[in-house]
Amino acid sequence: MDSLFYDVGQVMEMLGVSKSKAYAIIQELNRELKDKGYITFAGKVNRAYFREKIYGMKEESQTHEVVLR
Repeated sequence: MDSLFYDVGQVMEMLGVSKSKAYAIIQELNRELKDKGYITFAGKVNRAYFREKIYGMKEESQTHEVVLR
């Protein structure tokens, strides 16, 4: 199972930024998530939220909905 979070090293590598810039990005995204009522972890950022904010991508849910008609 893939981790639900990216750490600072992964953010640095993906964006090609310094460690301090990666931490600043993580802090900003976590502040946004916290303001929305989500639990956050220092030095890590939720993968789905990161991808949505940085790349404009939404990860597909791994659950399947059943629609009854």
